[in-house]
Amino acid sequence: MSENKGKEYTIKINGMTCAACSSRIEKKLSKKDGFGNVTVNLQTEKAKITTYGNASVNDAVKIIEDLGYGVEKKSVELKVKGMTCAACSSRIEKKLNKMSGVLNATVNLTTEKASVEYIAGLLDVQDFIETIDSLGYQAFTQEDSEKSEGKGFTEGQKQLFKFIFSAVFSFPLLLGMVFNLFSIKFAGGLLTEPLVQIILATPVQFYAGWQFYKGAYKNLKHLTANMDVLVAMGTSAAYFYSVYNIFAGGHLYFETSAILITLILLGKYLEARAKEKTSDAIEKLMNLAPQKARILRQGETIEVPVEEVVPGDTVIVKAGEKLPVDGEITEGSPTIDESMLTGESIPAERKEGEEVFCGTINKFKPFRYKATKVGEDTTLSQIIKIVEDAQSSKAPIQRFADIISGYFVPAVIAVAVLTFVIWYFFISGGNVEASLMPSIAVLVIACPCALGLATPTSIMVGTGKGAENGILFKGGAYLEQLGNVNAFCFDKTGTLTEGKPSVKSVVVLTEEYSEEDIIKITASLENHSEHPLAASIVQYYGESGGLLNASDIETVPGGGVRGKVEERNVLVGNPAFIGENFKITESDKQRIADLQGEGQTVVVVLIDDKISGLIGIADTIRKDAKEVVGKLKSEGIKVYMITGDNRKTANKIAELLGIDEVLAEVKPSDKADKIKQLQSEGYKVAMAGDGINDAPALATSDLGIAVGSGSDVAVETGDITIMSDNLMNVYKAVSLSRATIKNIKQNLFWALIYNTLGIPVAAFGFLNPVIAGGAMAFSSVSVVSNALRLKKWRFE
Repeated sequence: MSENKGKEYTIKINGMTCAACSSRIEKKLSKKDGFGNVTVNLQTEKAKITTYGNASVNDAVKIIEDLGYGVEKKSVELKVKGMTCAACSSRIEKKLNKMSGVLNATVNLTTEKASVEYIAGLLDVQDFIETIDSLGYQAFTQEDSEKSEGKGFTEGQKQLFKFIFSAVFSFPLLLGMVFNLFSIKFAGGLLTEPLVQIILATPVQFYAGWQFYKGAYKNLKHLTANMDVLVAMGTSAAYFYSVYNIFAGGHLYFETSAILITLILLGKYLEARAKEKTSDAIEKLMNLAPQKARILRQGETIEVPVEEVVPGDTVIVKAGEKLPVDGEITEGSPTIDESMLTGESIPAERKEGEEVFCGTINKFKPFRYKATKVGEDTTLSQIIKIVEDAQSSKAPIQRFADIISGYFVPAVIAVAVLTFVIWYFFISGGNVEASLMPSIAVLVIACPCALGLATPTSIMVGTGKGAENGILFKGGAYLEQLGNVNAFCFDKTGTLTEGKPSVKSVVVLTEEYSEEDIIKITASLENHSEHPLAASIVQYYGESGGLLNASDIETVPGGGVRGKVEERNVLVGNPAFIGENFKITESDKQRIADLQGEGQTVVVVLIDDKISGLIGIADTIRKDAKEVVGKLKSEGIKVYMITGDNRKTANKIAELLGIDEVLAEVKPSDKADKIKQLQSEGYKVAMAGDGINDAPALATSDLGIAVGSGSDVAVETGDITIMSDNLMNVYKAVSLSRATIKNIKQNLFWALIYNTLGIPVAAFGFLNPVIAGGAMAFSSVSVVSNALRLKKWRFE
């Protein structure tokens, strides 16, 4: 017996800082059964491993990541040609996932794309292309695919040509069948002559239908089966049995095989056309960016291709023109139509220093801006990438279709054979013709094309529709999951409120100072703080009279700020912190409580260790917040407000919004724990926040929804990004999710009903093979057409 030498792998590891790290990883890997010759080098940051038996390098990745280190990974997206049904995409996906070093692979039938995440250094793109090609399909990199676009015919055009060719030869056979049925003599029965029929049927069978033979051969070579196998078997049975009967003197079924192929090709053409429409959202987004840009260089205005614009260039935009890149306004106050970005129809007023984005439209007057992001870095490019990734991803509900399609075709072939046997021996008394037709009908009616298209087409249209409304789903799974949430957590500041607090009340608690003195002294100290509440006090005081000199400033984390203002010791802090360190009288406590009861956040001002004043600050509630809360509650979703503000203030805001559940006085670092607590109680939780200090909570929730401006797209933590400050888009996202899931379930129902009802009807002999072929062809079209109905979805 020869010694098993095993397979050697080298993995790049991230995060090692010392010899203890490399030693720890090496020891852990060495203990794994099936791993040998393990060495981890700190300097090269690489681990060398030899695997034996069933041990996989993927197991090593899991061990390394469980230890808290990272493994260098890469991902690639390939265009795949030649897939015809769910069995094809499922087969490629399984083969890719079995490759050692592949971490995850998904194949989307509708977009004809394969997305592969793999361990860097172990595999390369060519390995995946060769694997897919070996299965009988064609794989291309995105670059090669884009280069080939525009060369030759599209898939829809190819199928149309084959359909027309097939129809020209099939129509006389159809006429002959009709004339024979009604005993009509035409040109001496020319159309029913065996020689004429075989001459008409052969080009259809072996030219128009060659794609089915080709696909069937490639699948059978690998001991698998797909739609091509079923079509090739069914039509070949009818064709070759007819050839036999030319010599044996039996009935001819050339029209059955030819018309079947014609109808299936018509279905393939209509399916290809409908699938092209599902990518309209991407095309619309890509067409938003202009091809040319007007820039100022060396004092001269020139027009250049947008690819030649570099950060720092001054871009000039005239009225009515689209912006070619992202940037910052340097001259002018334009009115910008940002509907493509945010879904908001009302143009936004912008001023110098503010950001503007590629693809938006300058409405009325020219302005200039400095380019900051160009090419793939622009917000529009990032949106396109997010939508493309979402459309190529796989939703959990698709697993149902994948499981069925994996066993479906072999089961159908078995049913067709069983049908023939039962008819031949028990029903028709040994009549081959009577036994053959039901079995052909079973083969043809059962093709699982519609099943493979049911989920991805709806996901494509749904994510595209979301992008049109300023809602970015970063994966099909998130589009599906959002409709199933039963608890919604909202951050208060910046989400339910405008995030722009302002002073509402100033209460003087001592005769030594006036209201103006309290504000002036406080603003002088708070001017050195970056806290939003501090900024609101400074803004309230304004520039009148100037600020006083402040020194020895110290920030007290979670408490406030202290320092000297004109020789006075001043401390500004929240009531809880002040109460822990100073005595607050009952009357002052009541005044604090009264302000909090009005929804105001209270700042206590101490001057020379004496409580001298209170400043009440409140944020403006978003105008649509109450309506959103009401709509979510009407859908049976429990709504929580989670905030670091004090309980009385939080309760008042919640009361105004109609929120029953309040989680108050929660530090940013503790928000994630509150989310976990709700999850432990059985809730599926969505968290909506501004994506900054809410990042841990957004990441912990079942679904994180980042509400903010388009400029934050690249860094948002959320699974879903709302591109505008319009909170109603949160409910729109829920509504769209539920509409999409409803559409997917309709598609799956219709895809399965064709087979569930069609197979028994065909097996019992009640379904002519031609009618079965038409039903199968139009089942795919009906599923894709139903998915396209989502394009007409309107939020109500």
